[in-house]
Amino acid sequence: MAPNKLNFDIQSLAEATIPSLITLSYFTPDTKRVLYDHDLKKIAEYCWDEGMPAAIEVAGPRELIYYDPPKTKAAIVTCGGLCPGINDVIRAIVMELYNRYGVSNIIGIKYGFQGLIPRYGHDVIDLSPEIVKDIHAGGGSILSSSRGKQDIKEMVTVLKRMNVDIFFCIGGDGTMRATELITEEISKRKLDISVIGVPKTIDDDLNLVDKTFGFDTAISAAVHAIECAHVEAKGAPMGIGLVKLMGRQSGHIAVHAALAQNDANFVLIPDVSFDLYGEKGFLKALETRLRKRKHCVILAAEGAGQEFFRPVEGEIDTDASGNIRLRGHRRISEGNHRTRRHGRQNGYAGRSFPGRICPSSPACGPVRQAGRSVRKYLDAGHRIHGPADIHEKLMN
Repeated sequence: MAPNKLNFDIQSLAEATIPSLITLSYFTPDTKRVLYDHDLKKIAEYCWDEGMPAAIEVAGPRELIYYDPPKTKAAIVTCGGLCPGINDVIRAIVMELYNRYGVSNIIGIKYGFQGLIPRYGHDVIDLSPEIVKDIHAGGGSILSSSRGKQDIKEMVTVLKRMNVDIFFCIGGDGTMRATELITEEISKRKLDISVIGVPKTIDDDLNLVDKTFGFDTAISAAVHAIECAHVEAKGAPMGIGLVKLMGRQSGHIAVHAALAQNDANFVLIPDVSFDLYGEKGFLKALETRLRKRKHCVILAAEGAGQEFFRPVEGEIDTDASGNIRLRGHRRISEGNHRTRRHGRQNGYAGRSFPGRICPSSPACGPVRQAGRSVRKYLDAGHRIHGPADIHEKLMN
């Protein structure tokens, strides 16, 4: 999309006329915006046709709302891979809707978008503060999840049949793409259903979002894996500890884990390209390290070095959610014959994704955990407080 064609408009179902039930000293006006890019040199580049800089509407409680809370029905679904903090978000949405807005009719859609397809036979569950009060202590999602495309028209038909007014979709790239399609179908039918996308990315790679839920817990899990890799690497002659971390297009987990646990000697991330061969290549640097210290620890984000793996011409391999499958790091971990001559052994190798299934846990004590819980609660609250929208535009 061309810079001057960026569109962050949030569609409204109709004019909001009902006074909000929550008591606050300050409400967020619809006109409040934040710049898409705060770099002064780029503001002109990202200007709309009328000369205004590209800006995004700020979430927050509105003084007037569209839905009448006692008559409103909300539904929540979680899709895609598991991530720490999903249960925190579910809990926060339910608590905010029920306790502050007075919405008591809240349901959970089981097993992702499959739960909206009758032939799968999945039940929906009622959600209330009593049911969700302790779910943040467990990992995964109490609503479970699934991957794969489902029929958009059928899902919208089911939402209408269940009389859902507000639909919260928690998920990653594939889920957000599906959410956009659901939004379009709802608009075509002129239905009064709001769809709210809650981005789930453990990689902390959302623009204008300070920190995504699950990121801190992922760092904590990665630190443990690095500790194990370091011990294993030191325990073998010319040992290499290779830890592969999540990070499809972003190396934030790998970088932060390396800073948190200073045992990594090389950090390979998709954000920075590198050479394998040559005097300034990675393998040469690895060889030098092994000669000097006899062991090495490497962190590799899963998206790093994809340019070294040649796909079959014309073939694009994707997973059930439509995401391009990343190729493995076997070639990087094996190195070349010159490195192997030095008797290199893999003391530790494999993918380290334990953080996906952990409950949200402290990385540095209860104070940090409390801060994360507050952040997740506020984030979920902002999703609820937003305008009577069809879909909240998300930047990744």
